[in-house]
Amino acid sequence: MAPAKATNVVQLLLGSTALWLSQLGAGTVAASKSVTAHLAAKWPETPLLLEASEFMAEESNEKFWQFLETVQELAIYKQTESDYSYYNLILKKAGQFLDNLHINLLKFAFSIRAYSPAIQMFQQIAADEPPPDGCNAFVVIHKKHTCKINEIKKLLKKAASRTRPYLFKGDHKFPTNKENLPVVILYAEMGTRTFSAFHKVLSAKAQNEEILYVLRHYIQKPSSRKMYLSGYGVELAIKSTEYTALDDTQRMRFFFLYPISFFAFF
Repeated sequence: MAPAKATNVVQLLLGSTALWLSQLGAGTVAASKSVTAHLAAKWPETPLLLEASEFMAEESNEKFWQFLETVQELAIYKQTESDYSYYNLILKKAGQFLDNLHINLLKFAFSIRAYSPAIQMFQQIAADEPPPDGCNAFVVIHKKHTCKINEIKKLLKKAASRTRPYLFKGDHKFPTNKENLPVVILYAEMGTRTFSAFHKVLSAKAQNEEILYVLRHYIQKPSSRKMYLSGYGVELAIKSTEYTALDDTQRMRFFFLYPISFFAFF
């Protein structure tokens, strides 16, 4: 082969290689493009403190009420602490009743917001009562509502003559030896001062076996932030409108030779 001709061949090969590498690089860049999708629930973001209490309730009813006692006014720190600091504060409080394994499980539950639907369930139950206007917390005593602590004693006097409320499986009942007592359902947000004031009175009455004290989560002013969920199966189907030319020669040949198998295969 003549030197000039060999040089041309080498240049042609090098040019083809460069073109191939450039196309490969372009394909790699194109393949790296991704679509990020967020799954938002229909309800607003729920407080982590309440979700932690539901985790405790699954452990035991006793741990739920023990945890509740340690976080009666914990929500006031949310106004001064960062989200991360408040998150660690909740874990620290929970750590008083959980071992390291269960603390890690609680962290995982937080990451996928596993107990947010339970909080929203109680919120919906409270909405069906409905709540008295302008009340941060309220009690229901056999179909009678009030958000004033000093009216509880008055409503208890004739409670037995009114219909006893239906209690759900997930309701949080204060530990007591008696069940056949007037039922007082507190709708409040755990960790707030209003909750603490109601809880102090109701827990004392429950310990004296005067009432059956039931707590249901209620958030008067839900968060304005969306509740983003993770850990759920979501399919994002994108249809390509780009026309692609395909060689159907072999497929058509297969169809004519084996028409029955064609329909069975496809």
